[in-house]
Amino acid sequence: MTDSNTHSNDTDGTTDQEMLGAPREGDAGTTQKDPDDWVTGDEPMTGAQRSYLDTLAREAGEQLSPDLTKAEASEHIDRLQSKTGRGQG
Repeated sequence: MTDSNTHSNDTDGTTDQEMLGAPREGDAGTTQKDPDDWVTGDEPMTGAQRSYLDTLAREAGEQLSPDLTKAEASEHIDRLQSKTGRGQG
């Protein structure tokens, strides 16, 4: 592995740069933005959203339009996760 692929550690074992994944001590968690405020919210939903919504909708016994925006898809995902019990915990 080259130096560009490694992360340097401080003496306490933490990295010296922001990382994805587990929150740091004192973090309140991830920052979530309302889908209505997304800059790209009016774009068509992503392939990943479409696939996950298909799964959730089938489990919930619902049908959804295939022409949802990213923001609409996100709102349906949140709703259907609550309805199906997926995505909790």
